Amino acid sequence: MSVGIFDSGLGGLTIWDAVTRRMPELAVTYYGDNAHAPYGVREPEAIHDLTRTAVHDMWDKGCDLVVLACNTASAAALRRMQEAGVPEGKRVLGVFVPLIEALTERNWGDNSPPREVDVKQVALFATPATVASRAFQRELAFRAIGVDVEAQACGGVVDAIEDGDMILAEALVRSHVDALRRKMPAPQAAILGCTHYPLVQDAFQRALGENVTVYSQADIVAASLTDYLSRRPYMARGGVSRMLTTGDPEQVSARATQFLRRPLSFDAA
Repeated sequence: MSVGIFDSGLGGLTIWDAVTRRMPELAVTYYGDNAHAPYGVREPEAIHDLTRTAVHDMWDKGCDLVVLACNTASAAALRRMQEAGVPEGKRVLGVFVPLIEALTERNWGDNSPPREVDVKQVALFATPATVASRAFQRELAFRAIGVDVEAQACGGVVDAIEDGDMILAEALVRSHVDALRRKMPAPQAAILGCTHYPLVQDAFQRALGENVTVYSQADIVAASLTDYLSRRPYMARGGVSRMLTTGDPEQVSARATQFLRRPLSFDAA
């Protein structure tokens, strides 16, 4: 069996890249639902249904552990899937928890009541669907109090990145940071709540200023997954690495190669 990394499109490749660099011997299946991307502009029910279908397909293909490397899917589907019941021996994880652990310097296994943390003002940059879900604020409230979160829906950034237009992507980043600052002039920290955004992390940092700590998911999630598997080694045994897509494999392979600037080859899911 292999560890599964799911995304609606190409953004999760930033997580895949960090995970495979950190654990090169780990068998990983990347699964992109490119036929239905992007998720960030869809209604919550549609996002849940698409995510559930893809995750069940991954479980059937031998991925006992699936990481939703998509903030939109994590926001709209993760909790519902877990509450509905996960088959015995299977697991599905999201990407909010590792970010919140890093932000609050508090392990998710710590079940003590919420407490005050050092960071008081946090900017969240994410897709419209993730912002609308308020899932990040909900999960944060389980562990911290007294934190003001101001969210900015970053329309257009994902499309620009996937089209390879980094000039437009960086211009949109500056525009969205300006809009956020009109609501929260002096954030202490910024959460890049989309797996595409590590590719423009430097643009966010420049626009926000050096005094703002920017939390990007790729390395944080990879470190968290490494720790998770170290405590559950049976979930990381055997398997083969695969790159799967619900879209056109040739087209997705070309776009993914451009996206990460390294050769990548996808097969049909």
